Amino acid sequence: MPSTPYVANKPKNRETRDELRARIPGWGADLDPADRPSYPKERLDPSATGAHWDFPEQQPGGENRERSIEHEIVPPVFGTSVPLKGVSGVIRRHAYASYGEGRAAHWLLLILGDRVDAWESHLRSFASARPDNPVTETGVLSEKRRHGIASRFGVKRSDTHHQWIDPVLVGGPWIAAGGAAVVIVRKLARRG
Repeated sequence: MPSTPYVANKPKNRETRDELRARIPGWGADLDPADRPSYPKERLDPSATGAHWDFPEQQPGGENRERSIEHEIVPPVFGTSVPLKGVSGVIRRHAYASYGEGRAAHWLLLILGDRVDAWESHLRSFASARPDNPVTETGVLSEKRRHGIASRFGVKRSDTHHQWIDPVLVGGPWIAAGGAAVVIVRKLARRG
């Protein structure tokens, strides 16, 4: 019976490192740190990277930035390209101020803020010279030109499982918004 560490009466005569290395090719290759490919990267040697600080200089403008409640300060460097705005910004600020990153509520509020931001962008586009066009943006027109129907049958595609609900999820909100607009216009017309 071969010696194994998983039996109750395991044998006491363990093989030495040299015996194991002779019997098993490559055994113990990572015992000596000098032999490890990652070893130089594991050493803390800031002078090798050219870093001349212990903690980087704090980027200005972080006073009103969103920050998780687990952290005392914002990171030394942070993005400023898309500041929070509108109702979606209020939702996101609430997520950061109220819940830690380990809570589902934090992430669900951030997802809700993302969806609200998308609708705010759609509404803003109607006030611009070039409003959103849901027909061209969803790619419906390419279905006919790019063999969309034929490519869905006879092949294993992951998106075929949910394609039946896609028109409802993509077109439904637009139809509901259009219906609400018609109702509002009719009410305003009756008053006037």
